[in-house]
Amino acid sequence: MKLKSLPPVQAPLLTVAASAFLVLACNASFWKSFVSATGGVQFGNVPLYLGAVLVLVLVFNLFLTLVNFRPLIKPVLIFLFLLTSASSYFMNKYGVVIDASMVQNVVETDVREANELLSWHLVQTVLLLGVLPSLIVWRLPLRFPSLRRDLLIKLGTIAGSVVVMVGVLMLLFKTLAPAVREHREMRLLLTPTNVFQATSSYLKHRWATPTTIAPLGTDASKGRLWAAAAAAGIERRTVTVLVVGETARAMNFSLNGYSRATNPRLAQEEGLINFSDVSSCGTATAVSVPCVFSAMGREDYSEAKARSQEGLLDVLSHAGFDVLWLDNNSGCKGACDRVRFEDLSKPVAGNKLCNEEECFDEHLLEGLPELIRNAKKDLVIVLHQKGSHGPAYWRRYPAEFNKFGPVCQTNELEKCSRESIIAAYDNTILYTDYFLSRTIDLLRKVAAEDGVDTSMLYFSDHGESLGEKNMYLHGAPYMFSPAEQRKVPMMLWLSDSFRGRFNIDRSCLAARSGQEFSHDNVFHSTLGMLNVNTAVYNPQLDLFHACVHGV
Repeated sequence: MKLKSLPPVQAPLLTVAASAFLVLACNASFWKSFVSATGGVQFGNVPLYLGAVLVLVLVFNLFLTLVNFRPLIKPVLIFLFLLTSASSYFMNKYGVVIDASMVQNVVETDVREANELLSWHLVQTVLLLGVLPSLIVWRLPLRFPSLRRDLLIKLGTIAGSVVVMVGVLMLLFKTLAPAVREHREMRLLLTPTNVFQATSSYLKHRWATPTTIAPLGTDASKGRLWAAAAAAGIERRTVTVLVVGETARAMNFSLNGYSRATNPRLAQEEGLINFSDVSSCGTATAVSVPCVFSAMGREDYSEAKARSQEGLLDVLSHAGFDVLWLDNNSGCKGACDRVRFEDLSKPVAGNKLCNEEECFDEHLLEGLPELIRNAKKDLVIVLHQKGSHGPAYWRRYPAEFNKFGPVCQTNELEKCSRESIIAAYDNTILYTDYFLSRTIDLLRKVAAEDGVDTSMLYFSDHGESLGEKNMYLHGAPYMFSPAEQRKVPMMLWLSDSFRGRFNIDRSCLAARSGQEFSHDNVFHSTLGMLNVNTAVYNPQLDLFHACVHGV
């Protein structure tokens, strides 16, 4: 039957059919979670499943009834079909949920990262669940009742829906209430309502951000150890490198006991201290990066607060350091807005460390010795890695680091075995091992040849799911997120002259390496490591505080 020959349909029937389609065809992730939350597939649960379907269809239909007017209903349904098909694809494929932070990730991602998420499977899903029903709706002849009758039908539909929903919910309350209460994440899986709720929450926070920036740590100054060094005639400059990793999860670092040798170089680095139990502030870059550089800590963090207040790099600037952010990712998410920023992620023609789409992380180290040598003041340099950003893990490292295999070489992860996905991811960790080792070697050489006191602190922004519990990538709401997305690597290297200058007891730090830490410690530990005095410094969150003598 050709679309143009479709028989006319009463407008109220269209909204019922559309509601049923959205509930049943576009919410596989929700129903999978719902069935699991109610005890798994059981014949005795059939009434519960049917009741839940009926309630959701009535809810969707109720809202569609409110916009069921000749100029509105078709554009609204087409928009919903396209939106829901796309969101359904990402939830089904990667096991993600859609909340405000996920919307923020979408808004703030760059074109290259977005391109990695495109696939033929996405196109097929959108064509089947989005474009095809949209074409049918667009060509479908609709019959609308008279204005008076239409009003009566709408009122009757709304009233009847409410009565039926209340009745069904009362009958099923004993089973539904515990499931909904204990599995609140289900609301983040019901599409398209999750998209609207998440977008509303994101915009509310975004628009609430004030245009003025509150100063922080303007009293910051270099402390007693700096004065003691000057009195002793020590005029060497300091260079501290903060390496912000991307999507590196702690459990895939052999330094933390992983079975594969993903850290062969770092394992041999003299003086390296690895902190094995560190939690991130968030599960996505857009949250973790501004959070870790703020003074708030995870419990008090909000995007609006972070954007309205200066952070760690500002405090260091107030204390007299030159601060530079070198980026091989998608920006600093506001953390470096008031310091020098250089974007090194764009491909450079003829550079062997870049391809047509992006540059490998080693590009961040090019010219760094000269930059340090020519600096006139004490330096803090942030290196923001591309790291292990997925799903195109195989693109994150040069060919010579393709040690573990076979590897998944497509962003359509459903076409790959879990073993090949993990192998590709482990190769990114192997390359990060090399990158960090090269950074340390560079700082060690600068310390020896140019008389500069050097240090490096590395931490990842968040982790990554690689198929555990059928979840992939990252960005899960923190409350429901798995350890794979929250537990991150963190490690420290100090030159001998840096440790001597600031009276840091390495054996004391090594003894603390197995203790529980988090991103909350980074702000205060950086200030403590550099002996910066300010009222915003909290020694209780400074992992160096117990290991520094003579402060």
